[in-house]
Amino acid sequence: MDRLCLYSYWRSSAAYRVRIGLNLKGLPYDIMPVHLLRDGGEQRTAEFREANPQGLVPVLQHGQRMLRQSMSILEYVDEMWPERPLLPTTARDRQRVRALSQVVACDIHPLNNLRVMQYLEQEWGVPHAERETWTRHWMAEGFAAFEALLHDHPSTGAYCDGDVPTMADCCLVPQVYNARRFGVDLAPYPTIVRIEQECLALPEFQAARPENQPDAPAS
Repeated sequence: MDRLCLYSYWRSSAAYRVRIGLNLKGLPYDIMPVHLLRDGGEQRTAEFREANPQGLVPVLQHGQRMLRQSMSILEYVDEMWPERPLLPTTARDRQRVRALSQVVACDIHPLNNLRVMQYLEQEWGVPHAERETWTRHWMAEGFAAFEALLHDHPSTGAYCDGDVPTMADCCLVPQVYNARRFGVDLAPYPTIVRIEQECLALPEFQAARPENQPDAPAS
């Protein structure tokens, strides 16, 4: 097959979720680092804008195709390579996994995205402490809902849905990483924390961790 190449930034949670998905599928891929902070952000260059006019990572190159948007990338690789599926077999269960995934990807993550933080700082002069308060508030709101959707639900297993990792876990683990970065108190979300630990025990999740990326700064 054509070699996959992932345009990624080590700490991008959207790229992180795609790395997890590719690893769970057992698909080999190369990393093309895109530094989101250096020289004003490499995602803003004309060269990268050809790959993605939105100026966002991740982008997955498959042959001559440039695939954008992390959720659609995950569904694309799941359809192209159906072994080790990221979505369950029944329509009802697939809907639940997609809904959980979108709580993160559509509701929590966009409000703590780097470009939002930069806009608050550069255009409105919002101080650092207030930006972090904003971030923690919206993460906590989203996590409270996510925890409620998981807690005591008959479909919740070792992972978000059953006993095999799905796209929902691909989305959740990077967002918990972000929450830890911003000092969110995770004590109110025991199911989320338990599932995160189950996931991080797997080599596919470990390999995708930000600190294990080729563009991660030396510790």
